[in-house]
Amino acid sequence: MSAHTSRASVLFAVGMLLVSMASYQFGAALAKQLFPAIGAQGATACRLGLGAVILLLVRRPWRSWQRGRDLRALWGYGLSIGVMNLVFYMSLRTIPLGIAVALEFTGPLALALFGSRRLLDFIWIALVVAGLLLLLPLRGQVHALDPVGVLYALAAGVGWACYIVLGQRAGSAHGGDAVTWGTSIAALLAIPVGVAHAGSALFNPALLPFALGVAVLSSALPYSLEMVALTRLPTRSFGTLLSLEPAFAALAGVVLLGEHLSVLQWLAIVAIIVAAAGTALSVRKPVAEPLVN
Repeated sequence: MSAHTSRASVLFAVGMLLVSMASYQFGAALAKQLFPAIGAQGATACRLGLGAVILLLVRRPWRSWQRGRDLRALWGYGLSIGVMNLVFYMSLRTIPLGIAVALEFTGPLALALFGSRRLLDFIWIALVVAGLLLLLPLRGQVHALDPVGVLYALAAGVGWACYIVLGQRAGSAHGGDAVTWGTSIAALLAIPVGVAHAGSALFNPALLPFALGVAVLSSALPYSLEMVALTRLPTRSFGTLLSLEPAFAALAGVVLLGEHLSVLQWLAIVAIIVAAAGTALSVRKPVAEPLVN
């Protein structure tokens, strides 16, 4: 492969990843607009349920199924996707999208920095702590964030970290089909919760276009584009670009939802983005990057 072709392939992959991140966050903004009708639980059920159907129809993973594969890792991976998405959408009820993603991002960051002893890594940790101090609902803040929403976002971060660990095991056993099976398992968890909360409103035909939009923008499209990027980008480059996720989320919240962030909140998001990029560039053995948020 010539240098020109290689560079074009990398640029194409970077473009696909940027489109993927924008798609996911705009899908999350669209999902938030479903909350008044079916709640965060119902929106999660629509996203994962319809997303699983789309992925199953497109990839048809049963054709390559082999007996004897590790099902425990696959079920753990799928359940972590379901819980992570549910608590993340629950956080969006009361806190802005960009802040929720920044708080959620602390999960992969903690996993990447776990056990680190280098001075540089402590600098990234200090940046994360500084960002959290600016975001968390501490006493004395005039515009403090809702503490329940913050806890949901941090719980989503724990789920994201679990997703990475279990996703590595599921991916090694099931390959590219792990995402499809994992999303299907997540749907089995989310749909009963969504039905219990929203009832018959979940099956309102008027909501179907919005629900399909959320499923495509937040699941089918970004997962497919990220797979293209993963095959063309080095792990470290992928992780560095992924650190832009909170920025995309904040912009989606401002443009689509009319959310307004204070200067301190923007600084907090920037601090977490810098810490994520620095960690991806300096970590010696990068962990696998998440494909689901």
